[in-house]
Amino acid sequence: MRRSRPYPADEHMTEDQPAESAGAERRPRGDHGAAGRVTVVVATRNRRRDLERSLPRHEAPVILVDNGSTDGTPAFVRERFPHVEVVEAWRNLGAPGRDLGVRLARTPYVAFADDDSWWAPGALARAADVLDAHPRLAVLAGRVLVGPEERPDPTCHGMAASPLPAEPDLPGPSVLGFLACGAVVRRDAHLAAGGFDDVVFFFGEEERLALDLAAAGWGLAYVDDVVAHHHPSPSRDPEGRRALAVRNAVLTAVMRRPWPVVARAVLTAARGGPAGRRGLRDAARRLPRALARRRTPPWRVEAARASLDASPVGGAYPLPAGIWADRVAAARKCRVGEPAEGGNTIMANTPNPIDLQKHLSGVDYPAKRDDLVRVAREKGADDALVGTLEKIPDREYDGPNAVSKAVFGDD
Repeated sequence: MRRSRPYPADEHMTEDQPAESAGAERRPRGDHGAAGRVTVVVATRNRRRDLERSLPRHEAPVILVDNGSTDGTPAFVRERFPHVEVVEAWRNLGAPGRDLGVRLARTPYVAFADDDSWWAPGALARAADVLDAHPRLAVLAGRVLVGPEERPDPTCHGMAASPLPAEPDLPGPSVLGFLACGAVVRRDAHLAAGGFDDVVFFFGEEERLALDLAAAGWGLAYVDDVVAHHHPSPSRDPEGRRALAVRNAVLTAVMRRPWPVVARAVLTAARGGPAGRRGLRDAARRLPRALARRRTPPWRVEAARASLDASPVGGAYPLPAGIWADRVAAARKCRVGEPAEGGNTIMANTPNPIDLQKHLSGVDYPAKRDDLVRVAREKGADDALVGTLEKIPDREYDGPNAVSKAVFGDD
């Protein structure tokens, strides 16, 4: 990891300081109410054009985490925006890359932003005031306005109408999810909960963290007058994002939800058309890691999460920001526990990945195909699962991931 600081670790550049190089962008006029209380953390990869537009708009100190860009982003930012602290991760860490910035922050609160998002003037001062006044609040979920039309993100409608009981020590509706690019977090609480995880990696990474914070007794609330702007690129792949949403919904369920919820997530994915099936295959490859981190929250947290699942506005998780129309369609198709609107082809001949791992839990790797079949039979696997294992290549497998790839394919 490479890191550059344009000023001492315990100081922040003020608006009165000159730019450090000729032609460099001057730092925007500071949000004095947020000074010393909030740091903006941005994770990016190969998005120079978006950063050129968004970085001048930030009103608090910025830590930029570069997730292995190959387009010269770190050098560009250092030259053009010398007030920004740049941290190079050298490889793509996904959402957990943000945690590098959180650890380096010297302020009690951290505001996340994407490379194509920024906070409205005065928003971070307001957020800091709210967090100061509500010591149990770990995540302030703000209102995200999408695109030049500034339409509220669909997830914000759901958070504003949260069916969870009001909590008197929180500043707004209680929630169990948030959009990272519209969230301000209490730094110590975020780090104590483990930050973002590398199983989900990216897209929908907020839900597991939200559940863990709630399990630790922290509060999460939606505050409508703290506003962020998000201008996502229309070039993003809608089908790929839907598959990611499905994959990560299944993985998050495996890590934190009861098994019946996991089963519903798998069934919904199987019925979700090509994107759903692709997401399910991708989830199967990460399943061993998700199972290793499985830890269900206290009943009160699961009861709250279940009430959101049953609510018309709750959804299974807030989808991270993307194209407006795509977000609505993805939310409909990927909601845990509800049938998908289209693509109702069930993978009748494909085993449930949860069952696959359960019935192979006694395998001593490396193992050959016949060993896998034998253990599956001993564990009571049905004929369909055994038949699938009998059809995979007859070779030695070094672990569950290798078996999953053989069963579900490599794409």
